[in-house]
Amino acid sequence: MTRGKFIAFEGGEGAGKSTQARLLAQALTERGIECVVTREPGGTPGAEAIRTLLLGTEGEGWHPRAEALLFAAARSDHVERLIGPALEAGKWVICDRFVDSSRAYQGGAGGLSDADVLDLHRVGSQGLLPDLTLLVEVRPGVAEARASARDQGSSDRIGGRDAAYHARVAAAFARIAEAEPGRFARIDGNNNSERVFGDVLGALQSRFGAF
Repeated sequence: MTRGKFIAFEGGEGAGKSTQARLLAQALTERGIECVVTREPGGTPGAEAIRTLLLGTEGEGWHPRAEALLFAAARSDHVERLIGPALEAGKWVICDRFVDSSRAYQGGAGGLSDADVLDLHRVGSQGLLPDLTLLVEVRPGVAEARASARDQGSSDRIGGRDAAYHARVAAAFARIAEAEPGRFARIDGNNNSERVFGDVLGALQSRFGAF
């Protein structure tokens, strides 16, 4: 059986990743391609439990090293129990965030080295990387407005951090994408969802040909 494709959507808060993941799943299904849509942190019962620990606003929260360890643990379970088996079964996996979010948030914005984050990923998830990572980039004002409309005044622990933190996240994503052009496609997310999705499809066709 042919292994499935692994597609990850990355970007900051309010980029529209979840919407694009849903649209892509619909398009693949219409083409007769079986796919799984999932998210990080989460995707399995254990990883969803860790998500609650990471994003809940109760208590004092976690320092970046603890955050990175928790994300790596959630990702390990996600890869072992859902992503890996789906790919081996020939399904396409569409994931809202993967390891590059840890590299941008706990690494670029949180101060951990990229090497340390990738070492955790190597141990926890055997270094699995997406076949294509779609980085959806939006201007800060657009991101803030979308996130505010989505959250209705109740941001999670990480989403609610200050603008300087999120600017560091965006800069880290850009650096990672520039360094790894063979895996990344950068998508202008400032337009409406239909136009953005046209660019997403174009990136997939450029990478994989007809599908």
